[in-house]
Amino acid sequence: MTSPPRSLRVALFEDSLLLREGLIRLLDEAGLTSAGAYGDAVDIVARVRENAADVVIVDVRMPPTFRDEGVRAALEVRAALPHVGVLVLSQYVEGVYARELLGAGEGGVGYLLKDRVASLDELTDAVQRISAGGTVLDPLVVQQLVLAGPDPVAMLTPRERDVLAAMAEGRSNGSIAQALFIGVGAVEKNISAIFTKLGLEDSGNDHRRVRAVLAYLQRTA
Repeated sequence: MTSPPRSLRVALFEDSLLLREGLIRLLDEAGLTSAGAYGDAVDIVARVRENAADVVIVDVRMPPTFRDEGVRAALEVRAALPHVGVLVLSQYVEGVYARELLGAGEGGVGYLLKDRVASLDELTDAVQRISAGGTVLDPLVVQQLVLAGPDPVAMLTPRERDVLAAMAEGRSNGSIAQALFIGVGAVEKNISAIFTKLGLEDSGNDHRRVRAVLAYLQRTA
């Protein structure tokens, strides 16, 4: 008899008691398992490892200074436990930190804005995609990263940039096609052109998509 699949284990680091308790209940309702909930990010790697978390949800600004403790802790997790997904859930678009977090690996990362997560399904989907190695970004985060400096990839056409921005949001080819009102075949051709122009050769795995997004955003620094 085949055992049922193990529920994803999520560790939560959020200083607001009300939000933390609310998120715990929402994650439980979504069928996800709590791997600990904390009001600070102290010893985050040890806590995540001890509780065998699959995904970490962390705020950017946490005690004691409420500046960048959360995102620094997220970077620690990325470095020490690259198999663990990281979702930054913040009120603010911190462009520098978002770029640094995205540049710390090849996927399994997300950055969403608290006020713009519209439903439990959206949050659950983000956690699942990040756990599977995907990248999930709020469109406002993408916009700030892209507009933070001069156009880093002038060789891309406007349509290719639109496709790449949609890829950065974590959209599938079908979702990109719907959003841009083009066919899936056109999306695939644009993605192929993006890979070619950014010099991303097929390495035999599925990381070219993430690497394209990272290359685009990192060049805005």
